[in-house]
Amino acid sequence: MSDTKSAVEGATIPFARIPPSFEAFYVSEFPRMVDIAYALSGSRLAAEDLAQDAMIAAHKQWDRVGTLDRPGAWVRRVVINKAASLYQRRKAELRALARLGPVRGALPHRLDAESAHVWREVRRLPARQSEAVVLFYLGELTVVEVAEAMGCTENTVKAHLHQARQKLAGRLQEGD
Repeated sequence: MSDTKSAVEGATIPFARIPPSFEAFYVSEFPRMVDIAYALSGSRLAAEDLAQDAMIAAHKQWDRVGTLDRPGAWVRRVVINKAASLYQRRKAELRALARLGPVRGALPHRLDAESAHVWREVRRLPARQSEAVVLFYLGELTVVEVAEAMGCTENTVKAHLHQARQKLAGRLQEGD
């Protein structure tokens, strides 16, 4: 037993770093992450979201991240990556909006009392039928475009429209 004791006493055990509590880390690092995200995004709301997303990522992996020499550096990298992604997404959205042309001043269509009744009945249809009706009639899409938007075949769209028309015809005749 003394051999075991001396072997254990003489053995070097590598120092295992114990992570600080995530809560303490969050309190100390979150304001700094918001500042970094704000400098990169230019938006206080976006900065808070970016910092929060980075902290969520750290929390999910805290057993690993917390043992790093500099867990704050890991979270900063996540904030920087997320800010870069946000910037790229915004750039793409602006390019898309520029291609679409100006839409300023366009008001939503007003529904008169009679058409409001029709659309109320459309909302009572099963979800896929009402989607097909709205996209086809209000959205003015072709059957092919409706199928693409709904992620189904053209024949499925035609079936949804046919069933919806039958139900609406019965319901709207009952009301008259």
